[in-house]
Amino acid sequence: MKRLLRIPCVALLLLGFSLSAAPNITLSPAKGRVDVKIGDQLFTSYHYEGVPKPALYPVRWVDGTGMTRRFPMEKALPGESNDHVHHRSVFWGHRHVQDAAGKVHDFWGENSRSGKQVTASVKVQKDGSILAKTKWMSLEGKPVAADTRIISFGAGPHGRTIDYAIAIHASEGDIVLMDDKDAGMGFRVPDSMCVSPHGTAKLKEEAEGYMLNSEGVTGAACWGKRAKWVDYSGKVNGKLLGVAMFDHPENPRHPTAWHARAYGLCSANIFGRRHFERLPDRNAGNYMLKKGQSLTFRYRLYWHSGKGDAKKIETQYRQWVAPAGK
Repeated sequence: MKRLLRIPCVALLLLGFSLSAAPNITLSPAKGRVDVKIGDQLFTSYHYEGVPKPALYPVRWVDGTGMTRRFPMEKALPGESNDHVHHRSVFWGHRHVQDAAGKVHDFWGENSRSGKQVTASVKVQKDGSILAKTKWMSLEGKPVAADTRIISFGAGPHGRTIDYAIAIHASEGDIVLMDDKDAGMGFRVPDSMCVSPHGTAKLKEEAEGYMLNSEGVTGAACWGKRAKWVDYSGKVNGKLLGVAMFDHPENPRHPTAWHARAYGLCSANIFGRRHFERLPDRNAGNYMLKKGQSLTFRYRLYWHSGKGDAKKIETQYRQWVAPAGK
């Protein structure tokens, strides 16, 4: 199978996914994180210590406006939502991962029954990307699986980008990434950007969020639909801003389905078929990896100004997936 690779090859594949950082982008290691600056201003930080799973937070627009939800990376301010403690800004996770012995582990949630994604190493590479290696540790502290991540950053006249490549390794034995709606590459937008903010949010003004996918579906109807990309836009501190996430054509089961909620969560999820398609088979979306195999995904998050515009977003998507030099 094209996307099932032996572990030693995966790092090389991911390296091919990284892009050289723009000259004005600098990455600086700090305690438990890597700070990413554009010019002299913080764009984002990759947090990998003191959190149950790695997360990018904050993600800031050119004027410093935060474009992901504050909670739980910081305490919610009065009026801000504080639901779903596991929605950590920008993250990757999976609710049900079955090991070779048949035991199921949670690497999405953050409760007394959940495992953790523990970072084994982090390196800032010469091309301006982050190379991180992560172990998926059970509640009992035993390794279940592992992953390799390469995260790159970009900035230009049309917006800012985060390229996120992750290769999941069946390093300890066979694993099954089970059918579940709570899985994949995700982000959570600020309450004011939501289509329908969560009930824990008490906004002074009505949210004016807008969600759109590549197939022309809008609003809450985007949930569970397959699409090349989903865009979320709305006002943040009075400014109309947005973020689109792109699913690469070489990703497994492309185009992915989307766990895209009106209250602000959006995740690219190829696993949740029984939920999204209302199938009777509880294992319809399972993806099995034999020991030594890996599964690779590549995404781009495109941060922009203005309301989501299908033609403009599609142009950005096509530029991203176009072969180099064309």
